[in-house]
Amino acid sequence: MGNRVTDYTHFYFIGIGGIGMSALARYFKANGKIVSGYDKTKSAITEALIGEGCDIHFEDLGKKVKQEVASPVNTLVVYTPAVPEGHLELTYLKEKGYTIYKRSEVLGLITRFMKGLCVAGTHGKTTTSAMLAHILDQSTWKCNAFLGGISSNFNSNLLLNVASEWAVVEADEFDRSFLYLSPFASIVTAMDPDHLDVYGDASSFKDGFRQYAMKIDPNGFCVLHESLSLQSLCPTITYGIESEHADYCAHHVVYNDGMMHFLVDTKSEKAIKFSLGIPGLHNVLNALGCIALMDQLGLPLSDIRTGLASFKGVRRRFDVQIKSDSLIYIDDYAHHPEELRYLIDSLTMMFPRQQITAVFQPHLFTRTRDFGAAFADQLSRFDELVLLPIYAAREKEIIGISSDWLLSKVRIPNKKILKSSEALEYLKQKKDGVIVTIGAGDIDRMVEPLKFILSQNIETLS
Repeated sequence: MGNRVTDYTHFYFIGIGGIGMSALARYFKANGKIVSGYDKTKSAITEALIGEGCDIHFEDLGKKVKQEVASPVNTLVVYTPAVPEGHLELTYLKEKGYTIYKRSEVLGLITRFMKGLCVAGTHGKTTTSAMLAHILDQSTWKCNAFLGGISSNFNSNLLLNVASEWAVVEADEFDRSFLYLSPFASIVTAMDPDHLDVYGDASSFKDGFRQYAMKIDPNGFCVLHESLSLQSLCPTITYGIESEHADYCAHHVVYNDGMMHFLVDTKSEKAIKFSLGIPGLHNVLNALGCIALMDQLGLPLSDIRTGLASFKGVRRRFDVQIKSDSLIYIDDYAHHPEELRYLIDSLTMMFPRQQITAVFQPHLFTRTRDFGAAFADQLSRFDELVLLPIYAAREKEIIGISSDWLLSKVRIPNKKILKSSEALEYLKQKKDGVIVTIGAGDIDRMVEPLKFILSQNIETLS
């Protein structure tokens, strides 16, 4: 027993509340397995999993974890690399001979015998993979999907359809996870260096993507943003906005009442009309990658058009919480300077005459250190900046790297550092303009309280 993932009856997840981990937990639960796990903190995801029948606790039990698992023969342990070394449960389970896999290994094993449509890239992969899954789900092809965010169309990060051979998979570069996958075809959105705590330097980071591109099936396709260059054994297709050279080019992009409208040129057809159900210039780029891949695979353009027009987005990706005449509140997951650039480009295009106040939570000491100047450049484009303390996640503090250090590099006068509770109190005064909360840490806990505060402001005004 234990040679195949499906042989196990019990699945124990260390870090079960993670977005990728929870999709796997849901997959095994849907397949009749007994699913339990540990997470550091309660969240909307852990609450949902408990409601779906998973047994979850929030204390590192160490040796007592033996009460939570079955025998080593019947239990597969799955962990996320975000779990720190020295985690007592993980250490104990290793000592007792349990089979232990990384999340990415399990995802690779599950999807190995499906036709994997994988989306890789430093930015945009969650929205692009959710978009791809929705296009397929709306068509007769259908699909399975393992997403890195909660799709607003499915209200989940997992989509299952046993009759479909297609699997849409978010291919995560962190910890070289995407090298466990077997893509039939892939979109690669960006290769801006990140996770240098794992890769060491930009050259090694790009080597990871080169290895990934060589894993794509020779009968499939590698769809690349036109700024990228990767060798692959399959045909390469490029895409870009207002491009003279890309195989798929979007142009005449217009924002109107929450939707993006644009024209697309392919090698064989010009000025094909598309509408996208969510705002943002960066999302037009994500949609264009999906159009290129699905057109190459032979899905009718009418199906692609239907899917994009009815796409509702992903939670925490340019997630419009409030939209009134006077005040707009948007929440976004951006945690890299390039993601900030795309976000601000979209905000300034959509709201050119309004003041934009940003609440930004830096994510990781190493990322803040490695990209401090680039972060400061982008943060200086806001009218007002509230900076939260750095979210450490899996890291120890780095002396000299702090939000004070980052704020000193930001070149606008209207800037300050506040804790989350102080930021909520401060934002009570906001009656108009655009407010955006940004980050990949626990800033999402501010969203509901801030939405409540700002909604009251709007009611007072009316």
